[in-house]
Amino acid sequence: MTREWLRTLAHKADLRERAGLRRELRPRDPGDHLIDLAGNDYLGLSRHPDVLSASAKALFEYGLGAAGSRLVRGSTAAHAELEDALAGWLGVPSALVFSSGYLANLGAVRALVQPRTLIVSDAHNHASLIDGIRATGAETVVTPHADVAAVDAALAAHPGRPALVVTESVFSVDGDLADLPALHTAARRHGALLLVDDAHATGLLGPAGAGGVAAAGLAGEPDVIVTATLSKAFGAAGGVVAGPAPLRAHLVDTGRTFIFDTALPPAVAAGAHAALTVIRGAAGEALRAELTTRAATASARLRAADLDATVPAGGVISVTAPSPQAAVEWAAACRDRGVAVGCFRPPSTPDSRARLRLTVNAGIPAGDFAHALDVVVASAPER
Repeated sequence: MTREWLRTLAHKADLRERAGLRRELRPRDPGDHLIDLAGNDYLGLSRHPDVLSASAKALFEYGLGAAGSRLVRGSTAAHAELEDALAGWLGVPSALVFSSGYLANLGAVRALVQPRTLIVSDAHNHASLIDGIRATGAETVVTPHADVAAVDAALAAHPGRPALVVTESVFSVDGDLADLPALHTAARRHGALLLVDDAHATGLLGPAGAGGVAAAGLAGEPDVIVTATLSKAFGAAGGVVAGPAPLRAHLVDTGRTFIFDTALPPAVAAGAHAALTVIRGAAGEALRAELTTRAATASARLRAADLDATVPAGGVISVTAPSPQAAVEWAAACRDRGVAVGCFRPPSTPDSRARLRLTVNAGIPAGDFAHALDVVVASAPER
């Protein structure tokens, strides 16, 4: 009886293997020479000399870790300076940094839900948003992907109730862009708040790369809350919730994923701040222009090869695979030829479609990037 649970796990693992859903950890060493179309370092800033220098300086000043939660000993000048810079850049009154984007989303959703709150959530939202919504226990309407009319109808069907509309800006799986102005109009019409996960747009879209919310002209609106991660265009780690100052105070006082979590290491906060300086400057503008060109070129190249590839709003390109097993084999074939690609299968995909997910990195040499696209095309399974 005591070993029954192990037999159950082994049986479930066998079922996942047969369905092509087995996952494997692949440690990456410093000498890894794969061309990276899988990671989220969109602007190549994880190895930018200014970022590494700032991080190394803070590492020697503060040590390896934060030594505690933000409310104990984990808050440092590096955190405060990063939060002030993020708020100014995003055009909001305040920002609060978490140790990950996942925890930022969980904390933001919980903070915005009160008794009787109705949540209206896009069907393609990230797992962190879904988990945050489930944790609240609030009544939730999941609307078809990118269907503003469905969002409006869901809100209209519950007049007088507090409501929260939850969406990504650039969606993490297919890389398409939400119609944020229309969603905001619908939300405001019914007195609802709009929570936007801007993870895959910050650094890439909008004025000075300030993200999809800023690009939509919604920065600083009192009924719009922005979450983002520092692990993508920043090339760092951590998450942020940005919006009105009372929300920040509420999170500091009550946010469980903030209060009970060890703080982001100061060295990472300092590196992220240096990355933000690059993003906001002329170098950031040049990197964004290069990424936009490469994304369009990549999508066109894949579609010309008769592959079902999305047209990206940012740096994410989704390429449909015939099956989960075919996606695994396709990704392995690319890896064998020196190219790393993302392999997304259920339950990581919201529509049960398996696909490769390619991420554009402006820091990769142009010739390597073009070669990587050729490898993806040449390795594609027969259709």
